[in-house]
Amino acid sequence: MAGRINDDDVKVVRDAVPIDTVVSEYLQLRPAGGGNMKGLCPFHDEKSPSFQVSPSKGLFHCFGCQEGGDTIAFVMKIDHLSFSETVERLAAKAGITLRYEEGGYNPTHQRGERIRLVEAHKAAADFYVEQLGGEEAAIGRKFLAERGFDQSAAEHFGVGYSPAGWDHLTRFLRGKGFSDKELLLAGLSQDGRRGPIDRFRGRLMWPIRDISGEVVGFGARKLRDDDNGPKYLNTPDTAIYKKSQVLYGVDLAKKDIAKASRAVVVEGYTDVMACHLAGITTAIATCGTAFGTDHIKILRRLLMDNGSARVIFTFDGDAAGQKAALRAFEDDQKFAAETYIAIAPDGMDPCELRLNKGDAAVQDLVEPRTPLFEFAIRQIVSRYDLETPAGRASALDEAGPIVARIKNGASQHEVAVQLAGILGILDTQFVVKRVAQMARWARDRGGRGPAGPASSSPSSSSPSSYASGQSPALSGPALNLRSPAHRTERELLKLALQRPELVSPAFDAYGVDEFTAPPYAAVRRAVEDAGGAEQGMASAPEYLAGVREAAPNDAVRALVTELAVEVFHGKTIDESYAGEQLVRVRLRAVDLRIHDVTSTLARLGTGADHERHQAVQNELWVLQQYRQSLRNSGAAAL
Repeated sequence: MAGRINDDDVKVVRDAVPIDTVVSEYLQLRPAGGGNMKGLCPFHDEKSPSFQVSPSKGLFHCFGCQEGGDTIAFVMKIDHLSFSETVERLAAKAGITLRYEEGGYNPTHQRGERIRLVEAHKAAADFYVEQLGGEEAAIGRKFLAERGFDQSAAEHFGVGYSPAGWDHLTRFLRGKGFSDKELLLAGLSQDGRRGPIDRFRGRLMWPIRDISGEVVGFGARKLRDDDNGPKYLNTPDTAIYKKSQVLYGVDLAKKDIAKASRAVVVEGYTDVMACHLAGITTAIATCGTAFGTDHIKILRRLLMDNGSARVIFTFDGDAAGQKAALRAFEDDQKFAAETYIAIAPDGMDPCELRLNKGDAAVQDLVEPRTPLFEFAIRQIVSRYDLETPAGRASALDEAGPIVARIKNGASQHEVAVQLAGILGILDTQFVVKRVAQMARWARDRGGRGPAGPASSSPSSSSPSSYASGQSPALSGPALNLRSPAHRTERELLKLALQRPELVSPAFDAYGVDEFTAPPYAAVRRAVEDAGGAEQGMASAPEYLAGVREAAPNDAVRALVTELAVEVFHGKTIDESYAGEQLVRVRLRAVDLRIHDVTSTLARLGTGADHERHQAVQNELWVLQQYRQSLRNSGAAAL
């Protein structure tokens, strides 16, 4: 039995592979100050980067989920490897030969299961590439040539060919020292009548690599009419391959996705090839499954939730492609990036487009044209008879909530006007108001949609109600990175935690209800319970410790830590910048209150009790005057 890896060799491996190089294979890292790097944590779902890497110390730490350690600990966790397997993998990358305390060098058959499966796939990929040059594979080379791919393109993407016989690959890998059990576990072989046989036979083969570049599976294209299998056959789920967690081409595209803050999602292997060869090197595709939540997580870590990031879907123009686009739209709000759809006018996919019209046509196709939500609206509306009032009303009821999900108020208004035109409803303002009502319902229920008449809000006699902090409720819209209001609230909380001297004492007069995102309201409450931002002017460490201690649960506590270390968006952080954030948050709160009071006034009507009517009118007047003062005088009016 192989023994323990020599301690000196472990140290050599740890020092030889820089931690930022390893981590960068899985997520985008950006400077975080002080020589550190930051990115979105791969171990938990987060909206803002709390994962930090210190290259000088060789350590990583996530302020959100508290995972941390060195290079070896990172690889062990992210790839679910044992300590020995991790050291062996890193040693192989660094070209280091390991020594073992007992039994000499580690026998191949005793290496970790995952490493053995990856090695089997690498050997299989090399085998398939070699076979593509043979006489039998002429049909595969013809398939590629007919789609505009020459030998260099095939080599770049590692395309190969699986022989049509029963067990060519199985016998080859046995000769490399792999057991039948390993080949079955890898999904490269399957049980036959007389033992294992090749899973893929007589097909064109695309190696599917994980984000670190290791081959973990294959996609196989049928070439012959006598092949009774599906058009595309993929590796089954194995210990190293989960189709819902893999994106084809991500190993080639990840650096350009991070650099350009753009990803192009296509439907197949040849589409990825066509896009990359046409200069769209940010193209990736799913592997025989719909684009889903796990795929979004991969892209979010590469895009780092940059507000200017774009994700462009290029689905086919047929019914199946439209259905796929609508499925993608269901997950749209999980992106901070803007999402678009690109469909060629004649319905061609990128591969066909490149073949028929050249590289420039592919480049033009993926320039963002139609927002995904607009495409979804038109698809929904197309199902109704817009020639009848009932059809237009029903279409509005289904399409309206989609527009209401747009967090930017100006964009929401603009799209609502477009929706009115699409529906043929002449009363544009009716549609705008209807969408706004749907948005309010969604906010009132934390983004869960309409819930009948809302209960009336308690009125207040003056703007000071916004500073009272009497409302402990944390209801409101779910946290959304595209919302300007939420971005401002986040910036103000960062100021209160990191630079309290710039916002105190004004911040301490803000009520919890002025923070519309429940997580931010919870942080505001924690600051209040810890004695307010004014406490931070005396001792920052004690102040932050007090806020963390006052947090009601681990989630809020983690958010406090995150906000306390996150960099500011502004270039110059001074009293002017702090005053701007204070005013924006207060103005938002006043605007919301004016809207509520105006609605109350409209419901009262002319027949209401005169004193009640007069009191509401007075409150509205005071609020409007206060709003005007904030706009004219800024922070001086607080």
